[in-house]
Amino acid sequence: MNASTSSAAAEKSLPVDSDVEAEISALVEQNIPKRSPQIETEVERIRSSLERLTSNSIDGLQGLTSELQELQRFLNAEVQRVQGEIENALAGIKIIIETIAPWKSSPVSAAPPTSARAVRPGQRS
Repeated sequence: MNASTSSAAAEKSLPVDSDVEAEISALVEQNIPKRSPQIETEVERIRSSLERLTSNSIDGLQGLTSELQELQRFLNAEVQRVQGEIENALAGIKIIIETIAPWKSSPVSAAPPTSARAVRPGQRS
């Protein structure tokens, strides 16, 4: 029951609390130091420095992005060029293989291989 009586007392003291709140607000405003012109100048200097630095960073990133896109275009062109050269080399190899293939399957009309070696005079076998 004590809880209900204390809440009722708190509700009755609300109009008085608004006067207390006004006084507290006045005291707080008096105790909060006002920003001096020097602090305002420093804040503005820091703000402008941050804007300049972020602007430079954004410009740098945009420049880097364009360089990377240019590099990507160059690399894609080089990949296509190298693939074309590989295809040309493979086509040339295929032509060479097709040209040599008949020679490999036909017997050579040379002298039959001999198992005996010719012995020169003065050599031992």
